[in-house]
Amino acid sequence: MRTLFLALTTISALALHPTAAHAWGQTAHAVIDRAAIEAIPEDGPIFLRKHVDYIAASASLPDSWRGDAENFSKMEEDPNHGWFREQFTFVKPIPRSRYEFILALYKHYETIKDSDPYTAQRTNVRWTGTLPYAAMEAYERLITCMRYVRKAQAEGGDASIPEQHCAFQVIRLGHYIGDGAQPHHDSVHSDGWRGDNPKGYTTDRSVHGRFESQFVDGMGLTVADIAPRIGVPRRQSGDMFDAVLGFLNEAGDMVEDLYKLEKRNGFADFADNDVRAFVYDRTTAGAAMLRDMLCRAWAESATPPAKITPSPLDANNPRFNPETGSAPS
Repeated sequence: MRTLFLALTTISALALHPTAAHAWGQTAHAVIDRAAIEAIPEDGPIFLRKHVDYIAASASLPDSWRGDAENFSKMEEDPNHGWFREQFTFVKPIPRSRYEFILALYKHYETIKDSDPYTAQRTNVRWTGTLPYAAMEAYERLITCMRYVRKAQAEGGDASIPEQHCAFQVIRLGHYIGDGAQPHHDSVHSDGWRGDNPKGYTTDRSVHGRFESQFVDGMGLTVADIAPRIGVPRRQSGDMFDAVLGFLNEAGDMVEDLYKLEKRNGFADFADNDVRAFVYDRTTAGAAMLRDMLCRAWAESATPPAKITPSPLDANNPRFNPETGSAPS
């Protein structure tokens, strides 16, 4: 009952901000989150199942933090929903620190602001995005929450509070991973084709919403549509930040395919099998990635946090960056 109350409260709160939808509509985000949680195997964080209604109903919550009236929140949150990789090809490798990334952007801006003011105008954190950092921040907070769940379970105590903390982090992580699965969020062509356009793709800013909200709602996307497509968990053992970057690159590589589909019929036919297949593919990818990250976080939470010596804040740490005051991950 408490979970249902929280879900209904969240829906009511979001309804007060109808202009706050900047990403996959509520339908797709909720489907991705619910499908991911339902696909968790028995040795995974199955306690999340009891919070699935709250998580799914709150799937678009991070978009509500982007309103113009709450500008402190907006300035932090807006970049977390995009990764416009064409804007920062000069940053190699991608830093393992949000702040090192922002500094690299600013240094490049300073270099080109007089010689190329047009490019410089978008060489900043808002028009490059910080999505993989937001995802990793939520992921690592989730690991911490899960350690407290395990502790309560091991001691026979009440795990409900740490479980709720975990559920909130799943809302955040699920939203960023869901956004990353949608190619518009991984390209400068997020709201219409930008720059050279020899193939005549639409430059209409509404293309983003027409695909991810209007079409998805019109086709009636459900969990049942993608659940059989998710497959078994991938036991990821490599670096999670690299895995997230690879996930975003895979989606970004599909942005022109999306524009080709739009050029054919403008996403007007909700029965279009090719567009429907694209929606299934991308929402399935988001759900599978989220499920795998939840399982990986649960596995990592079984071990105590590693002792880092020297501390990341210690100037003697060999990776310490005096510009940020810390060593990257």
